[in-house]
Amino acid sequence: QVQLVESGGGLMQAGGSLRLSCAASGRTFSIVTMGWFRQAPGSEREFVSAIRWNGGSTYYADSVKDRFTISRDNAKNTVYLQMNSLKPEDTAVYYCAADYHWRVSTRNKIEYDYWGQGTQVTVSS
Repeated sequence: QVQLVESGGGLMQAGGSLRLSCAASGRTFSIVTMGWFRQAPGSEREFVSAIRWNGGSTYYADSVKDRFTISRDNAKNTVYLQMNSLKPEDTAVYYCAADYHWRVSTRNKIEYDYWGQGTQVTVSS
């Protein structure tokens, strides 16, 4: 089992930046992929970005490509999401998730095994 704790959310004006962190503890050595998802009020949880725990390949939703950057620090068991040029439509609760199985796609939320509690990001216009 693994525990995931997100931090770094908050209120930011449009055009600003925030960095989210997700600290993993427990059975971290078996993680294959770490992902970030977000959920706005009244909407489904959607894929934002993902990174392979070993190798570091990264994946992005089209809506955040060139604005967000995912990275990891294996020594700290932490994944980051650097969010630049924030837009009001980025407002959501952001969740990190861990997948213990190799899959071609990293975008399917139902395939992730563990989830954090979420952190709120609010972008004002």
